[in-house]
Amino acid sequence: MYRSILFPTDFSEMADKSLNYIEQLKGSGCREVVLLHVINLRIIDGLMRHGAMEEQLAQWERKAREVAEESLVMMKKRLELKGLAVKLMIKRGYPSHVILDVEKQVRPSLIVVGSHGRSNISDMLLGSVSDRVIRKSRYPVLVVKRDEQI
Repeated sequence: MYRSILFPTDFSEMADKSLNYIEQLKGSGCREVVLLHVINLRIIDGLMRHGAMEEQLAQWERKAREVAEESLVMMKKRLELKGLAVKLMIKRGYPSHVILDVEKQVRPSLIVVGSHGRSNISDMLLGSVSDRVIRKSRYPVLVVKRDEQI
């Protein structure tokens, strides 16, 4: 049923929980997972507003990319142990925009998102990135709620 999954991740606790769901989806015919991390330009914009110099921004972005690569490789190994093929992508931009652009490229059977990411604003019903992806995606979206157990 779900041959390929797009999994945008910010490496939050919710993302880890969502990965558990993806492992379970192998039983529904899933063969491939595209792991996507977006280096968030909103963070870079904020650093610039607070006076960060160009070299500091470049250093922060290099470190963010390095951490993302290491984290994605660990996720990839975990999913490959379950028999899934895995592709890794690191993009730069505004998360919801990048996710929706990547969705057009990879044309997944399913997108898996956590209900909240790192921002985790408690008074919101749903994280803003998740909300935009749900509303604008052309493909089915599985939302993993914070309090769900698998």
